[in-house]
Amino acid sequence: MIRLKSEFSRLIDTREEELLQILADLVRFPTVSPPARNTGEVQQYIQAFLEKENFETTSWDVFPGDPNVVGMKKGTGGSLYNSLIINGHIDVAEVGDEAEWTVSVFEMTNENGFAYGRGTSDMKGAIAATLFVVRLLNELNIELKGDLQIQTVIGEEAGEAGTLSCTEKGYSADFALVIDGSDREIHGQGGVITGWITIKSKEVFHDAMRMNMLHAGGTVKGASAIEKMMKVIAGLQDLERHWAVTKQYPGFVPGTNTINPAVIEGGRHAAFVADECRLWITVHFYPDETYQSVTDEIEEHLKHVAMADPWLRENPLQFCWGGKSMIEERGEIFPALKMDADHLAVQLLAECHEQVENKPVKIGMSKTVTDAGWFGEAGIPCVIYGPGKLEEAHSVDEKINIEELLTFTKTLMHFITNWCNVKK
Repeated sequence: MIRLKSEFSRLIDTREEELLQILADLVRFPTVSPPARNTGEVQQYIQAFLEKENFETTSWDVFPGDPNVVGMKKGTGGSLYNSLIINGHIDVAEVGDEAEWTVSVFEMTNENGFAYGRGTSDMKGAIAATLFVVRLLNELNIELKGDLQIQTVIGEEAGEAGTLSCTEKGYSADFALVIDGSDREIHGQGGVITGWITIKSKEVFHDAMRMNMLHAGGTVKGASAIEKMMKVIAGLQDLERHWAVTKQYPGFVPGTNTINPAVIEGGRHAAFVADECRLWITVHFYPDETYQSVTDEIEEHLKHVAMADPWLRENPLQFCWGGKSMIEERGEIFPALKMDADHLAVQLLAECHEQVENKPVKIGMSKTVTDAGWFGEAGIPCVIYGPGKLEEAHSVDEKINIEELLTFTKTLMHFITNWCNVKK
């Protein structure tokens, strides 16, 4: 491994203001999602930045007004050397009531060693560091023998398919680094999928007919879809408890794999027996599971719940899982990422971290989800490693520690110059 050059570290420290200016530039773009469809201008800024540093760039609209940008710098050694993807999302979380903020939301504030503003931690700080490293590599004429690819994607905050769109278009590499906030720990992750469970009656009844229904001693085979959904929720609670004692995965506390009944909708009018009810659930699962296997398990379990109810047997449950957008489809998927801690790139990243920080890196599992799982789905080895603490993401007065950002920048530069110069 190439040793960290002390002049690189000193150079990053002496040009701190330049790094912070790039971050301030990014923060000024209010790329809040939802509502989204607002990343065009910041992506133009990033695309122009990469082109100035001799990257070949491509952009395309994933949704109107929300383009992805991919910048590619071809290595001098061609396909004989390791290639790398650096991936980060450019959208930021909702702001909420701006009156609760004590600093400007979209004008970065530098105070007491922290940079404040929406997106500083999640995750424009990491993107600013990446752009700054790209500039330094170009200025110093650092040779990279393997290809370096920078992806700034849309939609992560609302479960939209920015990174998926990159993999669908064939963008690939020998390793991918998702620079979402991990407090500079190396992470894999569990997965998340949302789904809708619908109960729909074959018949519609006036409220006055309720007294004649089976549960009241009558002969009319009718029921309230809302009341029947209570049986479904109880069934989901039973399954969640079962998972908590029968499933486990290193790095997660028992019961991390949850089934959350998040939203319920139903009924049409007080004068009718509810003929339809919809339940929106969020399911967390472990890295050794897939969203397909988990949803199959839920459907199988609820099928048995329904079979025990005469009315549900004749009015079967309907399922709709996932989607490419919480905004457009009210559904999302974040695949899990089963990290390989023994992969050469992961070991190299750990060495780079230790050289910069003079202490071993922590390797574990993220408490949240990122786009990293899409690389795993595409067969691209990947980990999450970035600056910023989880508690800062989506918070009022969001901030990032400037020293942490500088440290991450040094590690990133060190890792790129090593990995992209390793022969396959």
